[in-house]
Amino acid sequence: MKRIMLIGDKPAAGNNTRDILALSNFNVLTAEDVATAGALASKEPPDLLLCDLAGPDADLQSTLASLQQQPALKQLPIIVFTGDADKANTRHIMDLGADDYLIKPFEGIELLRAVDACLEKQQRRLQVPHPANPMPDPASPIEPSHSWRPADRELQYYRKKKMLYAEGHRASQVWYIVDGKIITYLVHPGGKELITGIHGPGECVGYTAVLGRGAHTDNARILEDAQLIGISRQEFLSFLQSDSAFARQLVHWLAETAGNTDAGLLNFAYSSLRKKVANGILQLADNLQQQQEGKRYIAISRENLAAFVGSAPESLTRTLGDFRKEGLIDITDGRIWLLNEEKLQNMLN
Repeated sequence: MKRIMLIGDKPAAGNNTRDILALSNFNVLTAEDVATAGALASKEPPDLLLCDLAGPDADLQSTLASLQQQPALKQLPIIVFTGDADKANTRHIMDLGADDYLIKPFEGIELLRAVDACLEKQQRRLQVPHPANPMPDPASPIEPSHSWRPADRELQYYRKKKMLYAEGHRASQVWYIVDGKIITYLVHPGGKELITGIHGPGECVGYTAVLGRGAHTDNARILEDAQLIGISRQEFLSFLQSDSAFARQLVHWLAETAGNTDAGLLNFAYSSLRKKVANGILQLADNLQQQQEGKRYIAISRENLAAFVGSAPESLTRTLGDFRKEGLIDITDGRIWLLNEEKLQNMLN
């Protein structure tokens, strides 16, 4: 039985949340504040933290910082309850270190879905091998050599939705992905996002700006909890001069990026919406490599999928509904399951 700690000073709301979790077979611990939570966790270590403290969300920064300073709590996933639905504020919550958030009032099913998702990601994170072990695809990552050995580098942990860099930021380093997923995207002056790539283990991000010795021209955000290795700009450029395997891999990345960009531009310019969505689903399925019981699926928000295929979220929803009626996909628990990949592929021909 998974143990969840509810940190909050509102008894009425806390009791309701506790009852929902208890009825769903979770062991629930309660603490009024961070100090009490730390003391209790040292005796009964929880698997997940739910933070529902009173007061303005502006106090959240100090609260999350305090949680992450507690030895028994600092490695645990955190879901924050907030009463502010403003998009900028909820993004700020993620940037501060939360794994997810729920806007009050929320339904019990929303709570359980968020809890299940965080626990599942934590399980995957704990099972990830150290980079000293073989990589998932030995053909993709940089080949270890005299100057580049991932096993000798320090891992940095980043949680979902954390910003890695933003357009205009000075390019001071490159990130090598050991585990997790990162999306790169552009932002239209009107605020719309266009996803330009989804990157996984064995890839680097941020290197084009480093090569240009300038600022980033795109944005990067953690899509899935990630373990990264930071390489300074100076060290990265040194590797290129002294390490032929590193340089060959970089050329491969540049060629692949250019090819994907050209294909993406053609798809946006000339493809029908059905073709765009089919292409996006298949491409993400290949990139994310998620499957269960032999069936492939993608777990991505409607907004991110719309940004990836280049359509309005409403238009995407209608197209996904059509695909579902035609038996091409199924949508359950926030996942898009691929039921007939052959017909989806035929749309692209």
